[in-house]
Amino acid sequence: MKKSFTILSLLFSLATVAQGPWTKEKGELYTQLTYTTIPNYSSLFGDPETSTFSEISDNTIQLYGEYGISDKTSLIVNLPLKIIKINDFENPLIDCEGDCSEDFNETGLGNLEIGIRHNFYKKEWLLSGQFSIEANTGSYDENSGIRTGYDAFTFTPLLLAGRSFEKTYVQAFVGANIRSNEYSSNFKIGGEVGRKITNRIWLIGFIDIVKSLENGNIVLPPQNTFTGLYVNDQEYGAFGFKGIGEITDKFGVTLGLGGAFFGNNVAKQAALNVGVYQKF
Repeated sequence: MKKSFTILSLLFSLATVAQGPWTKEKGELYTQLTYTTIPNYSSLFGDPETSTFSEISDNTIQLYGEYGISDKTSLIVNLPLKIIKINDFENPLIDCEGDCSEDFNETGLGNLEIGIRHNFYKKEWLLSGQFSIEANTGSYDENSGIRTGYDAFTFTPLLLAGRSFEKTYVQAFVGANIRSNEYSSNFKIGGEVGRKITNRIWLIGFIDIVKSLENGNIVLPPQNTFTGLYVNDQEYGAFGFKGIGEITDKFGVTLGLGGAFFGNNVAKQAALNVGVYQKF
């Protein structure tokens, strides 16, 4: 399998904050607005890799928030909007003479997520637990095969650990995505190391692994499997870098890019994530 840069839409959008053990103080609010783009991919990771029979651009605008309902417990909300374009789709299931390619554009909600994180140990190391639910709020267009979210509810328990030093932090997580509607569940593990390289700039390296348990047997339409959008048994091993620029003590910008050392049913294409955050 050839090496290629790839990343899922959710990777940078959530990894900055949603998988760390730190909680907000009571009444504190953190918000983050991000834009992630995976442009013009035409193949999917697999063994062997597969064609999408088109060029697909997968874009996500995502609003993420954390609110401290106590000094040890935070409420988490994630609202994704998907903007997906398909160019020059040629359906291999249809015999056609001449140019039968089609273009499609779909915009819709992804899987809305709500969760809670609680810190139960706080000394030099922090240990926290997190549980979130993603609602089945995505949509599916049968003509294009565009799906904007899993056709399932997803339950995600995580165990989180981390520690801060003067200009460095480390954090790690382990958990699972448990999905309904005959989708396979996933095992999740990963971590990151961040270093403050100037007074207001953080550089972060991460690894993020999602491995399918292959315990689901949902049958999806062929058009959906061509796109690789929220299909069954998606998995990847990702690595990369993120940057955070603190413009003020409460406002800043984020940037991320990464690669993959394995994958299945995910896009073989680079992804870029940019965002802004505000603390209240």
